[in-house]
Amino acid sequence: MPVNLSAPDPSTLFAIAGVRIGVTEAGVRKAGRKDLSVVLMDTGASVAGVFTTNRFCAAPVQICREHLALGIGIRAMLINTGNANAGTGADGLARARSTCATLAQKLGVEAAQILPFSTGVIMEPLPVERIEAGLDAAIADAQPGNWMRAAEGIMTTDTLPKAFGASAVVGGKTVHITGISKGAGMIRPNMATMLGFIATDACISQTVMPQLALELAEGSFNRVTVDGDTSTNDSLVVIASNQAGHACIESLETPDGQALKGAMLDVARKLAQAIVRDGEGATKFITIQVSGGQDAAECRKVAYAIAHSPLVKTAFFASDPNLGRILAAVGYAGIDDLDQTGIELYLDDVHVATRGGRNPAYREEDGQRVMKQSEITVHVNLGRGNATDTVWTCDLSHEYVTINADYRS
Repeated sequence: MPVNLSAPDPSTLFAIAGVRIGVTEAGVRKAGRKDLSVVLMDTGASVAGVFTTNRFCAAPVQICREHLALGIGIRAMLINTGNANAGTGADGLARARSTCATLAQKLGVEAAQILPFSTGVIMEPLPVERIEAGLDAAIADAQPGNWMRAAEGIMTTDTLPKAFGASAVVGGKTVHITGISKGAGMIRPNMATMLGFIATDACISQTVMPQLALELAEGSFNRVTVDGDTSTNDSLVVIASNQAGHACIESLETPDGQALKGAMLDVARKLAQAIVRDGEGATKFITIQVSGGQDAAECRKVAYAIAHSPLVKTAFFASDPNLGRILAAVGYAGIDDLDQTGIELYLDDVHVATRGGRNPAYREEDGQRVMKQSEITVHVNLGRGNATDTVWTCDLSHEYVTINADYRS
């Protein structure tokens, strides 16, 4: 069961003017499940994306990068679950291009104005015939209020759909934001096995969009990890339909730019944290705060060393306050001149270690009390600067092994 996460309330998800969504059952991998979605955008939308850093990236990721680089205006997205179209070589590229061409023909736009996305099993041929056969039904289903259906339609091992909405006042106008994501395993920053789509009706210059997408990713999806595996298909796409009626945002540094980014970042963080809360087999949601670093990158390095440690994650699952494992992870994080006598470690309000050793006042029963909670904060102070950063992770349970051992069956 996900950790303190419930299914979204569809009434909290805003329809975004200029964006319509259609969802259907195409039988991509299994019959009787939503697995094919189209997102249709009116002319003039601004679109940008951030994608996996995995060099073995999937065919749709390669094509998305190509199409966005052309700068001719994106008009639609095509999303399938059940098949990742990764590790499929030239044939996978050809199949993804075929789906773009078919959808483009049906919409009367260019193939390069379509962004394809796939998630699911790696190294299996994309069933392009099933996808193309389902496009008419997906297009016919398209309407602005279909965000919940789309959240359901992009799930793989997720136990719940993930979707959040928000609003903000920008340029004297109320703008709306809705985002969806999927992901539960193969989750690590840069990015993770996840798909994320965030749309707003705000007016944003296309020149600002790449920076906005990157800053949203850096503040959210690039701060989560479930198992340390960086996937082949990770994609975050940000859409501004430019229909809210306020003056176009030409810089994120303006008051309007900051207001909009703050509201969108709130949605992005909720989506990213929902992925961790729904991590495969997760029973605990863990916030790792590292302060006292010389810079934020140093803090992240330590945070990820803790978050990726199987020994730390299994200790959290067992509610075992074997907290020397956390100190060990701090020590091997890669800070060559780290002075261990400056380290302070806390579990929530419990001061576990001071000056690099066990706090004389620490009692193991206090540590165990915190470890039994479903939500835990680990705070490490490095004692060497003023920088700070935060990542979110989960524990590692027996169920994680079961889910991934049986994933293709």
